[in-house]
Amino acid sequence: MDAIKVETLIKVQQLRDQFDNLEKHTQWGIDFVEKYTKFVKERSEIELNYARQIRNLSKKYQPKKKEEDENKYTWCRAFYSTLNELNDYAGQHEVIAENMTSHIIADLTRYAQEVKTERKSHFHDGRKAQQQVEASWKQLESCKRKFERDCKEADRAQQYFEKMDADINVTKADVEKARQQAQMRHQMASDSKNEYSSYLQKFNQEQNEHYYTIIPNIFQKIQAMEEKRIERMGESLKTFAEVDRQILPIIGKCLDGMTQVAESIEPKNDSSQVIESYKSGFEPPGDVEFEDYGQAMKRTVSETSLNNSRSDNKAERSSKGKSKTLWPFIKKNKGSNPEDFSHLPPEQRRKKLQAKIDDINKDIQKEMDQRDALTKMKEVYIKNPQMGDPNSVDPRLGEIANNIEKLQVEAQKFEGWLAEVEGRMPVKSDPPRRTSVLYETQNSTPPTTNNNNCAQDRESPDGSYTEEQSSEVQSKVQPETAESGDEFDDPDEEMLPTIGTCKALYPFEGHNEGTIAVTEGELLYVIEEDKGDGWTRVRRNEEEEGYVPTSYVEVFLDSNAKELFSWTRVYLSEDS
Repeated sequence: MDAIKVETLIKVQQLRDQFDNLEKHTQWGIDFVEKYTKFVKERSEIELNYARQIRNLSKKYQPKKKEEDENKYTWCRAFYSTLNELNDYAGQHEVIAENMTSHIIADLTRYAQEVKTERKSHFHDGRKAQQQVEASWKQLESCKRKFERDCKEADRAQQYFEKMDADINVTKADVEKARQQAQMRHQMASDSKNEYSSYLQKFNQEQNEHYYTIIPNIFQKIQAMEEKRIERMGESLKTFAEVDRQILPIIGKCLDGMTQVAESIEPKNDSSQVIESYKSGFEPPGDVEFEDYGQAMKRTVSETSLNNSRSDNKAERSSKGKSKTLWPFIKKNKGSNPEDFSHLPPEQRRKKLQAKIDDINKDIQKEMDQRDALTKMKEVYIKNPQMGDPNSVDPRLGEIANNIEKLQVEAQKFEGWLAEVEGRMPVKSDPPRRTSVLYETQNSTPPTTNNNNCAQDRESPDGSYTEEQSSEVQSKVQPETAESGDEFDDPDEEMLPTIGTCKALYPFEGHNEGTIAVTEGELLYVIEEDKGDGWTRVRRNEEEEGYVPTSYVEVFLDSNAKELFSWTRVYLSEDS
């Protein structure tokens, strides 16, 4: 019996040790998952910091406004294209960080919490089963000790009865009493034996169930949990590599783009650009004449001749000294550059003045487009007062007129300087009249030949400039005839038919009367095409229609409508 007890205790002790070790091992596995999650998180932060530094580097070396002239060189454009590709390259590292955060970090963090909960449940069941076995073992030990104690008491009672029975001096009553006591003790020992036997059988059954059923089931669940954890670790490691692999094609395209722009560099073209940019237009200086200072010594020495010779030589030297300053050695003005670019060589000055005039003409054209659009809107308001007050646009029209006048004066000033550079300065009695195309069209009067003498036959060296007006500009300033009279039909008449559809590219609030508010991506019906004023008339339903900026919508005209509009325009042009 003592051997059974020792063996059982050894098995329980071994199980307890294994249970504790298994608990430690599973906890270490969860700690490892959290450790790996922290590793991926730090890797993601490194990718974000790297992408941020690459973006800052690309932004730092982007061309400034004062460096816009560098774009005409292929090697500069290649470098700036490389910066753009590098910016896209940085974006791919941001994608790595985002994918690692969403596919690994968030997934493992959630899974670690689930594993902790599952592990806690399994080991709670294991401890509970172990406590039940230990409680049964204690109950068995208690029954065993009671049986042992009752057996000893029965032996003592039997020995006392036999002693009393052998003694002739003891009365029969005492012997009977001792015999009954011995029988009672034997009965108690027999009952304890039966109870001990019953508990022993119960304990053995519970112990077998514990070791062969309950604990194996718990261990099997823990094993499945551990295997699933290991499998998830493997999947995370695979995802860690796949996240990098997915962006490799895009990174390859970025690198291919860098290679292509590097191969597009044209040294000869860039050197030609340098020549074109910095050629001065000066003629090479002629030969330096020999100044013979010995002629004065050969003359007759007299006071008159000496004085005349000195004065003549002094004037001659001063005039020659002024005229013989070689153009390569002209000192440049280090202060602020003058407005007329007079500090530049002739050819460079001509280019700067021409570019300035082109910019002013563009500004004039913008102002005139705004004026035409507002004028058209005012006409619409006059014919349809319910759509708005015609006087509400007058302040803006006055402001635009002032802007156009200022820009025209500015253009005349620069055109005068340009004429000076080209060697055709106008006479003082005739002010500079090299009027730009936009200025002429705004006045709607054809220029006379006398007023254009300063700009006749002007053409830049590359042939890009001419004073001849295009037929398109001339036709644009023709007064509107029948088209302006059909801005709105009478409300009592039938609705205009649709000639196509359009899709809003941008949202338009439509605060002014006569306009209609649209949202980005909205589909509308086109009932009147843009007539050159920048406005298209659209309809949403039978009750909502109005004008929207043409640049805010993408128009899809029906083929019949296109043909109708083309014939209408031909008819109107012939009629005019």
